[in-house]
Amino acid sequence: MLIQVVTLFPEMFAGVLDSSILKRARRGGRLDVHLVPLRPFGVGLHRQTDDYPFGGGVGMLLRADVVVPAVEWAMMHAKASAHVVFTSPQGRLFTQEVARELSRLEHVIIVAGHYEGIDERARALLQADEISIGDFVLTGGELPAMVMVDGLARLLPGVLGSSRGAEDDSFSRENGWLEGPQYTRPETYRGLAVPSVLTEGNHEAIRQYLNSMAERRTRERRPDLLADQE
Repeated sequence: MLIQVVTLFPEMFAGVLDSSILKRARRGGRLDVHLVPLRPFGVGLHRQTDDYPFGGGVGMLLRADVVVPAVEWAMMHAKASAHVVFTSPQGRLFTQEVARELSRLEHVIIVAGHYEGIDERARALLQADEISIGDFVLTGGELPAMVMVDGLARLLPGVLGSSRGAEDDSFSRENGWLEGPQYTRPETYRGLAVPSVLTEGNHEAIRQYLNSMAERRTRERRPDLLADQE
């Protein structure tokens, strides 16, 4: 899978892309991430990328005549047709299902929004899919872009080593529930013991226990997920 990220601040991605699962996915050839600096596509002597909004208002907008050429340049340097994503607090929510949907694509271009947003004409011309990582506002789209890249990468075949790792995660289970509590060694720590059912080797009893704990945790912390099924 190829992901290109169009950004004003490509230097922000170095630590994330060169660590942990993303580093392994890239080295293994399962994920290719290219950063496309936006500044070289800026206009005028000073490579301006933003300007004041028509009609007044506070803040600046990324210019359409900067964003569109940058994305078109990215499209020319890839084999597969691209799905363009704008990071935006106004977009659809980045859920596990959306991550799964995008992970099936060959080529995704993520444009990290900045300032007060992006000229609406860029979205229209590129037919961009606007996606938000939550109901809050950040100083730029670089962090949401990193979240999306990580969320997509771990769903690619072979990245986690075992497909069960992604399938058993919260929101990935067949019923959409949260994952229940988990334990590792030591069996007893500061007077708290691992539930005995997990150590006795009865796989059916373990399965039933884990399902019941997942339902309980979901009911306690995210009852809305259960309401959707009732």
